[in-house]
Amino acid sequence: MKKSKNQLTVQLVEEAYQRLKDIVIKTPLELNKRLSEKYQANVYLKREDLQLVRSYKLRGAYNCIELLNKNERSQGVVCASAGNHAQGVAFSCERLKVKGHIYMSKNTPKQKVERVRVLGGKWVSIELVGDTFDDSYEYAKKYCQKNKKVFVHPFDNVFVMAGQGTIGLEVLEQLGNMNEKVSANTLDYIFVPVGGGGLLAGLGTYVKSKSPKTKIIGVEPEGAPSMTEALCAGRTVTLEKIDKFVDGAAVKTVGSLTFFVAKKLLEKMLLAPEGKVCEEMISLYQSDGVVTEPAGALSVAALDAMKDKIKGKTVVCVISGGNNDVSRYPEIMDKSLMYKGLKHYFIIEFSQRPGALRDYLDNVLGPNDDVTLFEYIKKSNKETGPAVVGLELADKKDFEPLLKRMNKIGLAYEILKRDSPLFKF
Repeated sequence: MKKSKNQLTVQLVEEAYQRLKDIVIKTPLELNKRLSEKYQANVYLKREDLQLVRSYKLRGAYNCIELLNKNERSQGVVCASAGNHAQGVAFSCERLKVKGHIYMSKNTPKQKVERVRVLGGKWVSIELVGDTFDDSYEYAKKYCQKNKKVFVHPFDNVFVMAGQGTIGLEVLEQLGNMNEKVSANTLDYIFVPVGGGGLLAGLGTYVKSKSPKTKIIGVEPEGAPSMTEALCAGRTVTLEKIDKFVDGAAVKTVGSLTFFVAKKLLEKMLLAPEGKVCEEMISLYQSDGVVTEPAGALSVAALDAMKDKIKGKTVVCVISGGNNDVSRYPEIMDKSLMYKGLKHYFIIEFSQRPGALRDYLDNVLGPNDDVTLFEYIKKSNKETGPAVVGLELADKKDFEPLLKRMNKIGLAYEILKRDSPLFKF
């Protein structure tokens, strides 16, 4: 690989832009009317979900692999990925005729795995190992060292970071080409999803150098706050466990290089609850026709937390990816409804006398309440039997009256909490 200081610079981003301009799509920067009206701001979406591999990860992967010298290319490359970086590496390997060995966790959405196969063709092989990105990363590093291949890190590499940074260059250029009311000089906030920190570091480096007044807001999933914890500790830390739902941003440890860069650029780090992410995924799809994966909706999911700050401002949200498996939508809908207080699960002890369920339906359920789940096994030698009941409400204000009616008829019940083993079962 061509040598450079182990430091991310604006020049590296600009060189990456020239290298990538005929490879990647210059994705749209779109004013979103719904979000702009909701937050009384000019809210733009940078649509990396429309990139060739449906995420920004192609930028960093291609920039890094294209810079390899002849000897390094002949050795082949290795990567670990939650799915999107793997697609960028696969595309680059096929385009540049470089052999690639790709490691992903076993729970990577099937849609992402299949896309890697299609994009890489005969030039890549795939290994599904471990339960998280961090597991696949350890396998990939060992394989790389044993077989003397080049490791293409998904975020902790200056050339990968520079490639991701080209998004910032495009955003400022696109704002500058709009009109005299909106320009690069009027960009107040840019919301950036954070996993390992490569996008945050690359984009932030360029944007802050050209528009110092712009505030960089990083957004992590609440269940994987690796950058937040690193900032609190003043160093990179490894989380003991993470929620893997937002797979594109679920990492236990951020990069050491990305942390060093990000901590100097960040205005604020925010955590988005997984349920809020699901709510925004559904809103983006139903209202705007934008299909995102969970990580792709992180930036928009954080706007509520900053609604007072961004009023009257120009805001950009990076929609980082759209590689979502359709089989996940029932879970996404469920998480969204629970987050909004519209869906609840109970264990209820029903009397086994005839008519007990009818009493519940007539005397407990409100006119707009809906039973979405009912699991019951009759036990003939018992006076009562437990049932798992899922209820969907029309308004979250209906929840307390529902509980009062259950108490009034003397039902024994337990509300299932999301973090309980019984709920997960």
